[in-house]
Amino acid sequence: MRNIDQIIIHCTATPEGREVTVAEIDSWHRQRGFDGIGYHYVVHLDGTVEAGRPLNEVGAHCKGHNSRSIGICYVGGCDRNGNPKDTRTEAQRKSLRLVVSHFLDYFPTATVHGHNEFANKACPCFDVRAEFATAKPGDRQTDLLDFLNGLCTGKKL
Repeated sequence: MRNIDQIIIHCTATPEGREVTVAEIDSWHRQRGFDGIGYHYVVHLDGTVEAGRPLNEVGAHCKGHNSRSIGICYVGGCDRNGNPKDTRTEAQRKSLRLVVSHFLDYFPTATVHGHNEFANKACPCFDVRAEFATAKPGDRQTDLLDFLNGLCTGKKL
């Protein structure tokens, strides 16, 4: 397993309410010259968490931080006019908190960040530091393998 010390939150920068598939994101990233989707996990509008790039592979989501981070992206991040907006559904908020908490169990020295802390972007369109300031490891109810297998099968959290 890679040495992980950062969990970086992103958004797809798509209009509120528009679902986006992992295959679409993969296509966007390939068009930009990446070798596939750059995020490790995607949180859909209904809260379903889907695996993107395998966790043991270096991501392509935050220049200068990819080798030591996990990239988690929620679908949304723009209003209907394309302006930055926190468009997370309640289900996305819950799933994002659960995923971050679970990863903090396994990478207890990791810190949680928004993409905008490392790039001149609005992404993820909310204040990650404020929201996750009290994030702590979850109550480990499953081991990492079971957790990741659940995510890889699109299991709803």
